[in-house]
Amino acid sequence: MDHALTDAAVTKGSSRGAAGGGGPPTAARPAPTYRRRRLRQGVLAWLRVLPFVGPSLFGVTVFLLLPVILIFVLAFLQWNLLSPPTFVGFHNFVTIFRQDAAGHSLLVTAYYVVLAIPLQTVLALGMAVMLNRKLPGMGFYRVIFVVPFMATPVAMAVVWNWIFDPKYGFANMFIGWFGIPAQNWLSSYKLAMPVLAVVNVWQWVGYNMLFFLAGLQGIPPELLESAAIDGATSWQRFKGVTLPLLRPTMLFVLVTTIIGSFQIFDTVFVLTSGGPGTSTQVLNLSIYQIAFTDFRIGEASAMSVVLFVVVLIFTFIQFAYFRRRTVYEYV
Repeated sequence: MDHALTDAAVTKGSSRGAAGGGGPPTAARPAPTYRRRRLRQGVLAWLRVLPFVGPSLFGVTVFLLLPVILIFVLAFLQWNLLSPPTFVGFHNFVTIFRQDAAGHSLLVTAYYVVLAIPLQTVLALGMAVMLNRKLPGMGFYRVIFVVPFMATPVAMAVVWNWIFDPKYGFANMFIGWFGIPAQNWLSSYKLAMPVLAVVNVWQWVGYNMLFFLAGLQGIPPELLESAAIDGATSWQRFKGVTLPLLRPTMLFVLVTTIIGSFQIFDTVFVLTSGGPGTSTQVLNLSIYQIAFTDFRIGEASAMSVVLFVVVLIFTFIQFAYFRRRTVYEYV
């Protein structure tokens, strides 16, 4: 009798489960897995944030990601904007080094980087140290030093072109007060590139000073006070405490300034146009002339890829150097 009741109950429960009742899931209707739930949650999360990140994501995709992909594709094609593009493989990379002097332009760009980056970094750090004091008028001086960065490079290049004019410029007038003869600043093979470096340092040093100033203000004063109590001088405190704790800021400043320096174009285009001769023919200027003067889009794209690889190598070197020498937390 008991066995009969049990069999009837099992049969009744099975029929309810098959009819869609509250029975346990069967093989025909498996329970949702963990991966499916995570996928559904991820899709719902993207749908919620898409109205907020959509405009930025669209801008990054259209104006950054797609152009980069297009440049890598065009580097292997031969195209003059009129005839259909043809695939030429690595021929463009061979041509730019044999005929277009891409190696020379790269060396000129590296020379500019060597001139500008150390001077700009040292001046920005020194200005930040001077302005990191609780003295009257510090806010005013901080604004004054940042004003050049707010001006457009082309407008500032026009002003500097007048300053370095060989006949009526203020630069020759100034050195004339000390008995120094007038110089052809922008027409000299030796002076043209240092002048370009000084102009860009003048414009960007205040911008980098802000980052160093923020890094200095983030250093706990207790560390400097402890070093002073131990008898450390001002230089010893700066060298042993301030500089090591500024390495994250130093990494950011060096990476951004080196990338920007390798991409210099507007100041050179306005002041020298690559002259005299090819002494200031930086790589970006060569890319512009090959693309929009000679209409050799494939070779200009190949130069852009070379510039990208060079900048990427320098960036990796900097990250590798600072990785084990940087402190991000203060104990």
